[in-house]
Amino acid sequence: MEHFNPLLQNNDSPQKFFTIGEIMLRLSPPNYEKIRMASSFEASYGGSEANIALALANLGVDSTFFSVVPNNSIGKSAIRMLRSNDVHCTPVILSNPEDTPTNRMGTYYLENGYGIRASKVIYDRMHSAFSEYDYSHVDLHALLQEFDWLHLSGITPALSDNCRKLVMDSLKTAKELGLTVSFDGNFRSALWTWEEARDFCTECLPYVDVLLGIEPYHLWRDEDDHRKGDYKDGVPLQPSYEQQDEIFQAFVRRYPNLKCIARHIRYAHSGSENSLKAFMWYEGHTFESRLFTFNILDRVGGGDAFASGLIYAMIHKYRPMDMVNFAVASSAIKHTIHGDANITDDVQTIRNLMNMSYDIKR
Repeated sequence: MEHFNPLLQNNDSPQKFFTIGEIMLRLSPPNYEKIRMASSFEASYGGSEANIALALANLGVDSTFFSVVPNNSIGKSAIRMLRSNDVHCTPVILSNPEDTPTNRMGTYYLENGYGIRASKVIYDRMHSAFSEYDYSHVDLHALLQEFDWLHLSGITPALSDNCRKLVMDSLKTAKELGLTVSFDGNFRSALWTWEEARDFCTECLPYVDVLLGIEPYHLWRDEDDHRKGDYKDGVPLQPSYEQQDEIFQAFVRRYPNLKCIARHIRYAHSGSENSLKAFMWYEGHTFESRLFTFNILDRVGGGDAFASGLIYAMIHKYRPMDMVNFAVASSAIKHTIHGDANITDDVQTIRNLMNMSYDIKR
């Protein structure tokens, strides 16, 4: 039975969006407490790809999520949360110990920072159902053929060898079927090394249309002599327009299949106040967004909100400057919302912030 999204009534989604990834149980001490002091935890669910599907579904994009969760109350609760936000979950696999011997849900603990104290994450996701499942049984052509856009991240291949194969096979199948493919490197040092991430994510680049972030990828100045270094060597975390444009141009020369590259830049004034802006290469030009400064309620998922904002703006054919500003505004709003995902069901709210209009709308 096909899942029905009431948000799409009288508002046909221009494209059908699909993403693949792990959804996890998130446990956080309330009221900015430290984990070692906590006597209770607030439970919610999150994961990079799931966050993007949730954000897009709330904005009215026809969004489908594929994952594997244990066939128990925790796995079913995660899927129930996704469905309650109008994400199609029909492809999700509920696994049993025969399929995934450990048969557990990945979990992470989040200690929200405050003021000068930074946030902290502790992962407990090894041998999750998603990482143990044998995806050779999945017919990717049948899974993807009805969709227009596929989003993947560098988190999934870091989980296991079978997840790496799933990502690479999905990329190749999506290109065969003519889908637009977006990819976010999303390096996680707790899951694999920097070199492992760069090696694999670089292999993904020939199949990508929309690239989010400029790491972790090899972008050698000379493919035959790596001693000459990477184009990104020495570029600061907060580059100038000229520095960022040079990197974008190097990516596009090496990978002419790229249609868009975007990355956001964070300025951390404290654990509670940040600023964001972004750079985007699109149609031969590099664009720089406005700078947004805000107080932080919950930082996790800010990068995913940026990605979902950009995807939404591209699907709806915004002008380039509006695309990059909408993406950063989406991320800024996410920082004011508890949980992993940008649960914002009003596009105009993001557009108002994009235009730096803060008045009450009556």
